[in-house]
Amino acid sequence: MNEVFLDTETTGLSFNEGHKIVEIACIETQDLIPTGNVFHKLINPLRDVPDQAFQVHGFSSDYLSKKQIFDEIAEEFLKFINNKKIIIHNASFDLGFLNGELNLINKQQINKNNVIDSLEIARNKFPGTSNSLDALCRKFNIDLSKRVKHNALLDCELLREVYINLLEVKEPKFNLSSQNTEQQIFKNKSYNKAVVKIPDSEINVHKNFLKKEIKKNFY
Repeated sequence: MNEVFLDTETTGLSFNEGHKIVEIACIETQDLIPTGNVFHKLINPLRDVPDQAFQVHGFSSDYLSKKQIFDEIAEEFLKFINNKKIIIHNASFDLGFLNGELNLINKQQINKNNVIDSLEIARNKFPGTSNSLDALCRKFNIDLSKRVKHNALLDCELLREVYINLLEVKEPKFNLSSQNTEQQIFKNKSYNKAVVKIPDSEINVHKNFLKKEIKKNFY
């Protein structure tokens, strides 16, 4: 089963308070190595973007008003994540918004049993310390220089690197520039030539770890 690293940006902190999704990004991997398949959409939330949210991600109400609404991208999104293990940092936040949006348009919601929360893994591994994405990147010496604003696509790749370090699996990295879009990131897949295939023994460790985390966190 392939994995998907997923992140969202929103107009606020709670779907139940009327806030909506403005960006969804997913990076597909196989054994944690990017396949080159991405899903990335900016979304018209059909409401204003508060200044506090604009300061976080930089997407204005006027800019987003020209984008598709969630209903128009939902099927493509669900098809992309279908039958894949979904890895999210602070999953309750993103799932609250995604399942809220899906419920509004009578679409099947995301089963939390298909989701791994990397925040819960980090808290178990590093109790009593900050386990935000930024803090974990600093802990693992992952470059944060491009993270001037929160960007779901960039955050997915940062999360992938964090997750590899949480599992203590070593895998070559590729660089992101501040001008990257989904096409720029993946149009040149030459980085695959430099990838050393993860040994079967490490893959089995990874799979067993995921099974244990699912049982521990969601049952």
